Amino acid sequence: MLFISRRAQTLKTLPSSSTQIRTYVDVYMKWKKDQYFDNIEHILRSPQLKSVIALKNCITSDPNSCIPISSVSKKTHQFDLSTKVTKFLRQFPSVFEEFVGPEHNLPWFRLTPEAAELDREERRVYQDSAEDLRGRLRKVILMSRDNVLPLSIVQGMKWYLGLPDDYMMSLDSSFRFVDMEDGVKGLAVECSNGEKVVSLLQKNAIKNRGLLCSENRGLLCSEIEFPLFPSKGCRLRVKIEDWLKEFQRLPYVSPYDDYSRLDPSSDVAEKRVVGFLHELLCLFVDHSAERKKLLCLKKWFGLPQKVHKAFERHPQIFYLSMKNKTCTAILREPYRDKASVEPHPVLAVRKKYIQLMKSSELILKSRRSRCRFSNDGVVEKDLDFDS
Repeated sequence: MLFISRRAQTLKTLPSSSTQIRTYVDVYMKWKKDQYFDNIEHILRSPQLKSVIALKNCITSDPNSCIPISSVSKKTHQFDLSTKVTKFLRQFPSVFEEFVGPEHNLPWFRLTPEAAELDREERRVYQDSAEDLRGRLRKVILMSRDNVLPLSIVQGMKWYLGLPDDYMMSLDSSFRFVDMEDGVKGLAVECSNGEKVVSLLQKNAIKNRGLLCSENRGLLCSEIEFPLFPSKGCRLRVKIEDWLKEFQRLPYVSPYDDYSRLDPSSDVAEKRVVGFLHELLCLFVDHSAERKKLLCLKKWFGLPQKVHKAFERHPQIFYLSMKNKTCTAILREPYRDKASVEPHPVLAVRKKYIQLMKSSELILKSRRSRCRFSNDGVVEKDLDFDS
């Protein structure tokens, strides 16, 4: 449910002569649970998968493709784990095979044959999709304030963008490393003269409605509205529907366009922020990200201090999932209109990893069942059974 209060304030004008007006101030969302989005498996298991792949990469980087537990046991934070590394590795016997090492009877780990085959497939995907992945990274940098991002920010988005660990080795000549303020290292992108980057919303609008280009205005931004996908049973009051129609009719400012002349408190500026978040999530592997991770991008993409409210004010565009003890922002469109956004090339192999991880549950269950048998083959009494 949404609640709204209104206030009108005339602000500066857009370069295109459209007036920037604040016609509303506060829109509150009463969070509505949606089982569909809460149970998208590859989003729900993404934190575990990230740690599994990080450990897998650690093993494959070793010359012998196996490691002693002592080499990773104290790197819990590096692998984003909340439990001991040894315990985590043993949770997935379908991925990690444990064996006794050559010295001191210490546990060692290597990949199972199935995991090793998936690793080879993953490498092929990275090789075949190198241009696509470069393009996604390039677009993210082009959305930034000065077409440059600190390497720490790029590194933080690496998992979401589906980049390999050695992504820097495959960058082309349009990328360059630069020194930013305070000695920060950055990654910049150079645009060729006259280059026009089109957002997914603009691309779909051209395809679906045949919007034309103009030498002065580029794409007819005033024609573009956000696709809306409300949850089942969600009803809006008349005032909210009126506000939403007004918002949709506002000029669309592409996240790749200059926004320096926008009044940050105007309605058009808010639509630009929503458009940026829409485009960013479209570029991600599963079109979602932890909300707190997105809040770190404010300085570099010209986002307002309360950018998190964009998710709350537009629940028909974004869904906020509270699973995994965190808040995950999910873009609705790719899941409700699968033809609107092309699948990320890395998504399919990540789903295969998840299926392999799930098979660990059967292996562990089988092991527990064998432990119930005594040496003479008699099944021990299960206290949960009725006597």
